Amino acid sequence: MLYLLIVGCEIAFWAVLLGALLCRYAWGRRRVSTALLLTLPAIDLLLFAASTVDLARGAVPTSAHGLAAVYLGVSIAFGGQLVSWADGRLAHRFGGPPPNRPPRTGREHAAHERRMWLRHLLAWGLGSCLLLLDTAIARGPRHASPLVGVIASWGVVLAIDFIWSFSYTLFPRGTRRTHGQG
Repeated sequence: MLYLLIVGCEIAFWAVLLGALLCRYAWGRRRVSTALLLTLPAIDLLLFAASTVDLARGAVPTSAHGLAAVYLGVSIAFGGQLVSWADGRLAHRFGGPPPNRPPRTGREHAAHERRMWLRHLLAWGLGSCLLLLDTAIARGPRHASPLVGVIASWGVVLAIDFIWSFSYTLFPRGTRRTHGQG
């Protein structure tokens, strides 16, 4: 049942985001758009709350409970950036300037990758705290091994992302040469 709620919340997130941006650009309803955008974190908070209530009622912890915490951590850490990304693209579609793209080469690219990793670290930290809260609710780590497993698995992904992101600091991408340049 929780997996269905996760799918429903994911669909709701994207539908509300698209609706908010259409209100802003297609229908000129800026206040309605802002109100809808402010509800986006509430969708993931509702999912996490439902997951936590499920555990408090005695449900056996599963990866679905862990995923609810991951969603909320990622939503907090990356939500504003995701909204800005979608906003820039839809604004351009309705006649606005082209969206800014992250740098692709040099020190600026390396700095961008480091900032993205720090956001990932923030998401992991928030999600892990929420997972530890759920672990306490689920009568401790022995009963909540799927939740602890989510923290560990996500930690491995975070470590790989660290190596990837910081590799650009050590080995920055250079600008490509075209034919005819020496």
